Amino acid sequence: MIVCSCNVLSDDDIRAAVAESDDAVRHAKQVYGCLGCSAECGRCARTIKTIIDEALGPCAKSCCSGCPHSPHAANDEPAQEAAQAFALAAC
Repeated sequence: MIVCSCNVLSDDDIRAAVAESDDAVRHAKQVYGCLGCSAECGRCARTIKTIIDEALGPCAKSCCSGCPHSPHAANDEPAQEAAQAFALAAC
């Protein structure tokens, strides 16, 4: 199903972006960036967020320390957390 008609993004494209990303994709803006496009009208943002939450499953609310999407997955060094937060913003 086409979710974003401006960028012709399907729900499968969004799920693939979430699954293939090394970082936790949690916002529509991150999906657009990972798929090499940007928001145009924004009407699809709410639907994209719903699809992201479904794709992440239990990780959608918050990740625990054992989750691969967690900033604490590798170790608890503050520098690595800051680097991952920056990477999420850049994605």
